[in-house]
Amino acid sequence: IDELLLADYSRRGFMDGIGIRLPTICIRPGLPNKAASGFFSNILREPLAGKEAVLPVSEDVRHWHATPRSAVGFLLHAATIDSGTVGPRRSLTMPGLSATVGEQIAALKRVAGDKVAARIKREPDPFITGIVEGWPRNFEPTRALKLGFTTAERNFDDIIRIHIEDELGGKFVA
Repeated sequence: IDELLLADYSRRGFMDGIGIRLPTICIRPGLPNKAASGFFSNILREPLAGKEAVLPVSEDVRHWHATPRSAVGFLLHAATIDSGTVGPRRSLTMPGLSATVGEQIAALKRVAGDKVAARIKREPDPFITGIVEGWPRNFEPTRALKLGFTTAERNFDDIIRIHIEDELGGKFVA
């Protein structure tokens, strides 16, 4: 309903807004949490910090991601864009990277090594799997790309490197 209100209020001139639909932000800083999507960050952030992480789904689960750096870029760009170029559909799906959990783990191995990736413990959770497998995994953010929204990452290796740079001071626990 918020997207409908945004479009209607912008059309009526009550406000001038653009809605942005973010991909799952990965690697999210902070502590692990119980959110169904939390493991996407946990399985990368925790091993890089020298801690074990639980993987509750299979490695073939695919999801849509962007870094915190990209999310900040999306917000800054949305704040400066000429809203007249957006048109009457005021909400945009932001660009991101579609990857399987297996591709995430392979990237972790390439960037940080096998020892770091070995800190991921596989403990299937049918409840989490049931939730996550119903989520969309691929998007075509054509309008957002045409309006100049871009990501900081080109592949999952970049997502891990950006986390190491931005959150870990360039170092991780090998």
